[in-house]
Amino acid sequence: MLDSLSRRRWAPILFALAAIFCLLAFADPVMAQDAPPAEGATKVEKSIFIHIIESAGWLFAVVLGIPSIALVALCVLLMLDLRMSVAIPPGFVDEFIDTVNKRRFKEAFEMARNDTSFLGRVLTAGMSRLQYGLEDARDAAMNMLDSIRSSKEQLNNYTAVIGSLGPLIGLVGTVLGMIRSFMALGAGGPPNPAALSKGISEALSVTFLGVAIAVPAIFFNAFFRNRITKVSMDTSHIADDLLTQMYHNSKKAGGPAAGPNATGAPAPPAAPPR
Repeated sequence: MLDSLSRRRWAPILFALAAIFCLLAFADPVMAQDAPPAEGATKVEKSIFIHIIESAGWLFAVVLGIPSIALVALCVLLMLDLRMSVAIPPGFVDEFIDTVNKRRFKEAFEMARNDTSFLGRVLTAGMSRLQYGLEDARDAAMNMLDSIRSSKEQLNNYTAVIGSLGPLIGLVGTVLGMIRSFMALGAGGPPNPAALSKGISEALSVTFLGVAIAVPAIFFNAFFRNRITKVSMDTSHIADDLLTQMYHNSKKAGGPAAGPNATGAPAPPAAPPR
């Protein structure tokens, strides 16, 4: 529940920041013509973003708009999931250690199972096999960590796909714009400056939009890849330490084997030797 509330709180903020960045990047007005206006004429200002959209056409605006929206959604989702407070909740480690030191192993297992963080899921997988030995528990925990890491890497791979598709779509628009320009030059009669400028503008606009999508996609792909590695390593180290501590606490003074079936009750005394 806390994780859901945290996502609801941060998602609008990140979307607002992305919208503000787009406005600051593209809202600079430019002159429709660089030459000074004639007498009695007024300067017509047009946003460069509107000019690019009009030059690219609605087809490429939609084709490039879908990957850009998907990129923003992926970045917001990964930013929320890869926070350190989500992977390793603050206070969870101290509470878990305190519970294990008091030999309440069943309560510690329930605490980890009810926690949806990376660390909680890894500990749950490891503790379920702890009764069969520490090495078996470590293998189960690492398998769960690999599964979590793989799921996040699959999402992050889509940012790399968007970073590769952006320039390719821009190249298609460039070729199409140049074809239209040459068609205007090759038509009979005097050259049509309007058709020529439209073709060149379309070629440059689609190329710009493709590169504008690819640059942040490549950056965020590298950023989230490093973030996944860091979060996975920290979770692995802490989970291994907690499993080791729980295993050795369960072995002290003939205690019960730690695991989901452990009750935390002291083991019966051994029979005296005959």
